[in-house]
Amino acid sequence: MPRLQAINPGIAEGKARELLDKVDAKYGRVPNLSRTLANSPSVLDAYLGFGALDDGSLSPALREQIALAVSELNGCDYCLAAHSALGKMDGLSEEQVLDSRQALSVDRKAEAALKFAKAVVEKRGWVSDADVARVRHAGYDDGEIAEIVAHVAKSMFANYFNHVADTDVDFPQVATLERPEGRL
Repeated sequence: MPRLQAINPGIAEGKARELLDKVDAKYGRVPNLSRTLANSPSVLDAYLGFGALDDGSLSPALREQIALAVSELNGCDYCLAAHSALGKMDGLSEEQVLDSRQALSVDRKAEAALKFAKAVVEKRGWVSDADVARVRHAGYDDGEIAEIVAHVAKSMFANYFNHVADTDVDFPQVATLERPEGRL
């Protein structure tokens, strides 16, 4: 049962209504994450501000892969379900979705980005010079590395919010991967 209630877009008012209408126009629906973030229009607006990353240089598929890797590490069932569905819409196969959740890819460059994203999460941002050198060696420039970190932050925000809110999952459920002892 959700700990924070999702706002009904049909009865939302003011800034919340405006933002939820914007989400609906973009996606053709208003997911429960947006509806729950709308309890504070400022929070929803901040989250939607991450949409500026869509104009960056990382492909839509890689952005979804990063979200999947981070969400797996954080055990966020809502984001795993959402980004599995969105990743498939961006051309990822079921196998690529599962691999991404484990920071793996048959594409060497994509895997380097996923491993770097994983290192950012696991090391709480305190990555090593070797971590940066590996992602740079795979072909990422400083701007792309900055975008990877920003996508990690976007996913962390959504993951933590969903943990606190216990947001109802409104995307097709995904199978739980076996997680090591002591991890979510």
